[in-house]
Amino acid sequence: MTSQPERPRFPIPATRLDEIDRCIMELLRANSRMSYTDISKEVGISRVGVQARVNALSESGVIERFTLALRHDKIGLGTSAFFLVEVEPRRLHEAAERLAAEPQVTEVCRLTGPNALHVRALFADLDEMERFLHDKLYPIPGVTGVDSQLLAKRYKS
Repeated sequence: MTSQPERPRFPIPATRLDEIDRCIMELLRANSRMSYTDISKEVGISRVGVQARVNALSESGVIERFTLALRHDKIGLGTSAFFLVEVEPRRLHEAAERLAAEPQVTEVCRLTGPNALHVRALFADLDEMERFLHDKLYPIPGVTGVDSQLLAKRYKS
C-alpha cells in the first residue's frame, strides 16, 4: 500500500472481511465516486481486483447501496425533524409502513423498549411540518403519542 495521509478509521468488524475489503469500504464511505483505479493505488491491488471485491461486497449485501449526501437546506428542505412515535403493539408494523411511504420521511426505525418508532423527516418549513403532523402522522391508527424535536446543528452525518 502506498503511503497516504492518515484517513479516519471506520470501525468495520473483522468478520468475513479482510483488511483490503475494509480499506476499500472506508475509501468508498468517504467518497463513493472514487474510481477503482484510485482505490487500487491506495490498497495495492489491481483495478480489476478492486472491482471484483466491490461487486462481491455488493452481491453479498455488505454494501447495500451507493448514495450521495445532500445539503438539504440548500435545496429548500431546511427543517429537519425527529419524531419518537409511540404506537400500540398490534399496530406497530402498519404504522411503520405508512410512515415509510411518506415522501418527507427519510428514516423509520424501531427502537428497543416500549413500542416506539424513531422517524426522521425533512420539511421546507415549520408550517409544512405542522401539516405533516396533523394530516399524516396523528391520524395513523394506533399512534398514541408523538415527541417532536428539531435538528439544531449537525456535527456528523
